[in-house]
Amino acid sequence: MLIVQKYGGTSVGSLERIRAVAERVAETVRAGNRVAVVVSAMSGETDRLIGLASQLGKSPDEREMDLLLSSGERVSAALTAIAVQDLGIRSMSFTGRQSGIITDTAHTRAKIEKITGERIRKALESGAVAVIAGFQGVTEGTGDVTTLGRGGSDLTAVALASALKADLCEIYTDVEGVYTADPNIVPEARKMEKVSYDEMLELASLGAKVLQTRSVEFAKKYNVPLVVKSSFNNAAGTFIVQEDEEMEKVLVSGVTYDKNQSRLTILGVPDKPGIAGKLFTQIAGAGLVVDMIVQNISPDGKAADISFTIPRTDSRKGLEITRKVAGELGAKNVDLKEDISKVSVVGVGMRTHSGVASRMFDTLARHGINIMMISTSEIKVSCVIEAKYTELAVRALHEEFNLEKAA
Repeated sequence: MLIVQKYGGTSVGSLERIRAVAERVAETVRAGNRVAVVVSAMSGETDRLIGLASQLGKSPDEREMDLLLSSGERVSAALTAIAVQDLGIRSMSFTGRQSGIITDTAHTRAKIEKITGERIRKALESGAVAVIAGFQGVTEGTGDVTTLGRGGSDLTAVALASALKADLCEIYTDVEGVYTADPNIVPEARKMEKVSYDEMLELASLGAKVLQTRSVEFAKKYNVPLVVKSSFNNAAGTFIVQEDEEMEKVLVSGVTYDKNQSRLTILGVPDKPGIAGKLFTQIAGAGLVVDMIVQNISPDGKAADISFTIPRTDSRKGLEITRKVAGELGAKNVDLKEDISKVSVVGVGMRTHSGVASRMFDTLARHGINIMMISTSEIKVSCVIEAKYTELAVRALHEEFNLEKAA
């Protein structure tokens, strides 16, 4: 088998941990497999590099930041290769450029356009373990170094697995798999044996930190066999797979939350065509990602209040842009609320079963939790609530849908 293994920052967080990773890689090779390894920067290294840059410049150039931040993964790759070699197994480390990972030109958030992977293939064919620096690539024209955004090493691993036609992509992290809820909040949370690509995509986008959203999208698109496991033990992980009939029998698979939320409201906007378009065109132009949108029309039909959510980390930038647009539109005021969170229930069973939303709303009401905004899709229901009720809401919903019990 050809296996791509990815190890996150905590998995390579020290020399001791890197040696443990090398041992796991060696075991996989000795079992008769060819192995490509993708590594993140050592835990805390990326933040350290960002801190250094911020001391030298208030707004560091994104091109220079990409070159700087990519160094963290290169260090991990070289150290991991050295550790594997020390166990008597040939190993070679590669940067994103050497791996043939070609991206667009969007620095700090680049998208992979193609992977040539010639040097990786040659290394694997020669019997060597290929260790690849995750999170990075290069532009095709200028060869500038780019990075793929936070969690980009997951995407590197999945994209490489697809390009190399690997039999399996293993994502090693500090948890044993995907749980029905955050075990730190719900001790009774259960590890799932398998979850569909669609469910994992919703869970990842709604706050679950196990996998990066773009990596799940890529895995689904190219049908990459994926499993999430712990690098700290040998426990069975969670497989991310195509949806099957058994999955639809489960009404709700998991509960997740996201505290990185803020709500902006434009009050008293003239209700006429083109207003919302103008607002959200400028929001999108600033690179801000809008999640929920709610519009309320006044009784006389002449004005409206428009509320929308964006990541809390972008709230100040969003407020500045929204105030500017509000002035142009003749709105009365702009309100920002940051002490909110989003709680969601996810499950492919919602496609064939009704009543999930009503049970969710009733459960929150019984616990005195007010719902500010609601968003739904085929397989999820999300509610915006006050941040102080987040843990209570997650525990209550986990109990309501009996998620501690295996299906």
